[in-house]
Amino acid sequence: MKNIAVLVSGGGTNLQALIDYERSHADCPYKICVVISSTKNAYSLERAAKAEIPSVIKSPFSVMGKEKAQSSTREEKNEAVSNAILEECKNRGIDIIVLAGYLSVLQGAVIKEYKNKIINLHPALLPKFGGVGMWGHNVHEAVLAAKEKESGCTVHLVDDGCDTGKILVQKKVPVMSDDDVDSLYARIAPEEHKAIVEGLLLVCAAN
Repeated sequence: MKNIAVLVSGGGTNLQALIDYERSHADCPYKICVVISSTKNAYSLERAAKAEIPSVIKSPFSVMGKEKAQSSTREEKNEAVSNAILEECKNRGIDIIVLAGYLSVLQGAVIKEYKNKIINLHPALLPKFGGVGMWGHNVHEAVLAAKEKESGCTVHLVDDGCDTGKILVQKKVPVMSDDDVDSLYARIAPEEHKAIVEGLLLVCAAN
């Protein structure tokens, strides 16, 4: 049984997919031990509470204090939060970290300590439409602007780049001529829920 930390920033539908799989499969090889949010307002925290999973906030303000966070660079804030997440995961005996709609960038020691044990879900077919700024609806807008014929989602290992790690799972959907951001997202979302579970099961089996 692998102990899992799920990192979130928003609504948490992919967190819910992981919870639902765990609760509905007696042979599930993982247990979600903590949900770590980058913001205190994430609906993911309500999902965690309903499932009786502990949750914590790891934001620049909560980790560094308001004054230091306001005077720090983005990289300094990312590193402080990443180090706090590493400490939290080590204290809880976490084996694998899942980024499920987590909008900050992990960097530094946590990447090395959890090499090949951190996965991220990206809402496009990497290596296309990845990198800094490519998250959420920004990705879908870019796909539509490029007049792509297909899109989808990718689960990949996290390395010290941005959306550059080894691809584990991809799910494809067609892009329709009359799609807007919302309709494209609605087609991709159910595939994300499948992909994140499949990706985690692969990493559980490999570790």
